Amino acid sequence: MTRDVQNGVEATLKAAPVVPVMVIDDQADAVPLSRALVKGGLPVLEITLRTPTALDSIRAIIAEVEGAIVGAGTVLDAQKLAACEKLGCAFAVSPGSSPKLLDAAQDSAVPLLPGGVTASECMALLERGYRFQKFFPAEPAGGVAYLSSLASPLPQIMFCPTGGITPQSAPSYLKLPNVITLGGSWMAPKKLIAAKDWAGIEALAREASKLA
Repeated sequence: MTRDVQNGVEATLKAAPVVPVMVIDDQADAVPLSRALVKGGLPVLEITLRTPTALDSIRAIIAEVEGAIVGAGTVLDAQKLAACEKLGCAFAVSPGSSPKLLDAAQDSAVPLLPGGVTASECMALLERGYRFQKFFPAEPAGGVAYLSSLASPLPQIMFCPTGGITPQSAPSYLKLPNVITLGGSWMAPKKLIAAKDWAGIEALAREASKLA
């Protein structure tokens, strides 16, 4: 029997209508920012591996933020996936996919949410057991209309669209039958993070949590 390469991903993605996608520049912000998002009703957190502080931030959030379901984003290769596994991440996200990354994911304890946009990419991922995929960059790639057009020929695939989505466009995505949740960053704007306005971020998270 083939191993389920996405074991636990469905439950994780169903935990909230929006997954905050976080770029953390200052590790000191990691824990209070995450606490604000979780308190606001968004427990699933994607911390992108785009900054030098990302891995240490993930370690701190896992250790200190009760109720957080912590994953890593921008996981591009086997080395980064291995680092996620070592930290105990609940999931890993990649903007696309490559044969080497998928080979590494086959043996990893961390379930991967790989990106697929074209029908061919999505089909290739489905063949390898990926029923849940990231749709990125959502808005530039065609948005709601494009994603809706994939639902009929590929009903087996559920997507997490991410990229350019706003509070105004989010409901249209969430109404699609092939969308399980979506990724966004509007509930944690850099301006509020810089101001340490955790209450403001919590309020934005609470609004986003009601989009379901």
